Amino acid sequence: MGKEVSTFGDVYSYGVVLMELFTGKRPTDSMFTGELSLRDYVKAALPDRAAEIADPWFNFENEAFDQNGQSSGGGTGNAGKWLGSVLGIGVACSADSPIERMKIGDVLRELHNVRNRLVGDHRRRRA
Repeated sequence: MGKEVSTFGDVYSYGVVLMELFTGKRPTDSMFTGELSLRDYVKAALPDRAAEIADPWFNFENEAFDQNGQSSGGGTGNAGKWLGSVLGIGVACSADSPIERMKIGDVLRELHNVRNRLVGDHRRRRA
């Protein structure tokens, strides 16, 4: 936005990409006019309606999420229960103020935690 280039801009872009990947929506979609942005759309859905805004390709429509982004039952499997966590990372990365954005090390740590929980769930199901 006309300021110095920094890693905060990279983190912002990374957050937007996460939200795009999991919602299937772009910041330039026609639904985002006026005051509504992709970030606002995702933030408003968290934590309870994360599955409702997911790209239909993921087939999370029968999942329900609690405040920790965990599945509260039903639906399409354990992978869907971490959707709220990933979208929350996208929202945190794309905060308006660069100082409020997550640090990339924290982003990686959180995404690794999500991955480890998913892999752990998958391994327990196979056992």
